[in-house]
Amino acid sequence: MVFALFGNPVHHSRSPQIHTAFAAQREQPMDFRLILAPLNDFAGSVQEFFSTGGVGANVTLPFKEQAWELCDELSDRARHAGAVNTLWQKDGRLCGDNTDGIGMVTDIRDNLHWPLAHQRILILGAGGAVRGVLGPLLDEHPAHIRIANRTAEKARELSLMFAGHGVPIFGGGLDNLAGPYDLIINAISAGLGGSMPELPGGLIGPQTRCYDMIYGDTPFLRWAAQQGAAQTADGLGMLVEQAAEAFSVWHGWRPQTKAVIEQMRS
Repeated sequence: MVFALFGNPVHHSRSPQIHTAFAAQREQPMDFRLILAPLNDFAGSVQEFFSTGGVGANVTLPFKEQAWELCDELSDRARHAGAVNTLWQKDGRLCGDNTDGIGMVTDIRDNLHWPLAHQRILILGAGGAVRGVLGPLLDEHPAHIRIANRTAEKARELSLMFAGHGVPIFGGGLDNLAGPYDLIINAISAGLGGSMPELPGGLIGPQTRCYDMIYGDTPFLRWAAQQGAAQTADGLGMLVEQAAEAFSVWHGWRPQTKAVIEQMRS
């Protein structure tokens, strides 16, 4: 069975190693490919993949919103997220799911053992990645969530979109924040060698934990350490957990992730 990851760029992805490691847990053959989809014909690449025997696919930047539009059927979490990162076919219909949010929540709650319920949460950024994780995050019943973005209006629009979940959620700019927070989640893509936008002081207290949705030694994690964060973590666990959730969608069983996270980390 052939699986793939669509993206542009895509050569850097560790998805083949992760899914191959999952398949090895049941001694199951796995052909997982990286497909560099053209920016102007993502839909054509997807159609060709499934018409030539492809079984399931993951989708990464910049195609998650396009994948959402292509689908004939959407899971509830994909519908709320407005983006799709997991594709498969059922009775000739293209189906889509979004496993990013549950992947992040599982990593924070079950791997890192950080609390989410009753926590004051700040999310930096208001792009598609944030929209993809807000639903599962709100399901954990935090005290409140504030979304802060360079463009304040975009953060406010996102907060209104998710206002019906029974948890106070606010949106605004990066310059009028007042902390400290219990958990700060970064979704601003600064690049591993770049820098974070200037943030006001007082966001991090002695209890604050900081989580970056991308993996590696990021500018955000360096900033958090300098500010005295209690704990920090990158998004490698999220990467593995969202892949495990996609794997379970395709195969009907969820692989163990702890050893795979350690393998990827090493």
